[in-house]
Amino acid sequence: MAILSVRTPSSIQLLRSSVSPICSKPLFRSLSNFSSSIVSAPFARLKSNSPISRPRVVLARASTGVADPVADYREDIGEILGDVSIFTASGQPVKFSNLLDQNDGVSAVVLLRHFGCVCCWELATALREAKPRFDAAGVKLVAVGVGTPDKARILATRLPFPMECLYADPERKAYDVLGLYYGLGRTFFNPASKKIFSRFDEIREAAKNYTIKATPEDRSSVLQQGGTFVFRGKKLLYGRKDEGTGDHPSLDDVINVCCQSKATVA
Repeated sequence: MAILSVRTPSSIQLLRSSVSPICSKPLFRSLSNFSSSIVSAPFARLKSNSPISRPRVVLARASTGVADPVADYREDIGEILGDVSIFTASGQPVKFSNLLDQNDGVSAVVLLRHFGCVCCWELATALREAKPRFDAAGVKLVAVGVGTPDKARILATRLPFPMECLYADPERKAYDVLGLYYGLGRTFFNPASKKIFSRFDEIREAAKNYTIKATPEDRSSVLQQGGTFVFRGKKLLYGRKDEGTGDHPSLDDVINVCCQSKATVA
């Protein structure tokens, strides 16, 4: 949970006093440990994967049925994304095109930040609980996280989360194609991250079995933000980038987009 990262003893004390009424000590301890691991990474290493040199293919507007922020994408973004190779949680390479429904069905693709992010454990918990609703609507649920397959298995086992829905993108290839945000400012200081303070109960519940061991070895990966997308076949219907850490869309909105799309086809 990078947004709670702090850098000085005085700021630690200030944060403790501000969150103590709503945050249990075990949760704060786990979040503090997680934050410390990010801060301890050499700054030069954090800069090693600067987004300036990472390719982006964002051009044309994706459509949406809700009022959430929408990313701009070129019309063939699904085809481009389909050529990206990532991994199943069990470690098998897979083309992204194989994750999207092959019969023009609807897929909800959620790109988490990284497997060691507490906010992502909270989002994964919400996805797990919403999966019956996706299934009932005939929507394929795909969750992708930054890290190696062994890190994905840690989340899947300890949370738990269905491994058949979970994929690993250690090199952040899909994140680059989709132009998702990256950097210190987005991770630590973006105003959108204040949403997490309204979800402390959910975060505390998701963090019960949390372990920092799920964090990628490449600490620069902790600066990656996620996003949520809905496809019909390879056609993008909805695209939303997370503005900051913990800035997840409403899953009700995502399911509504999926259902509206299926109703239109019918």
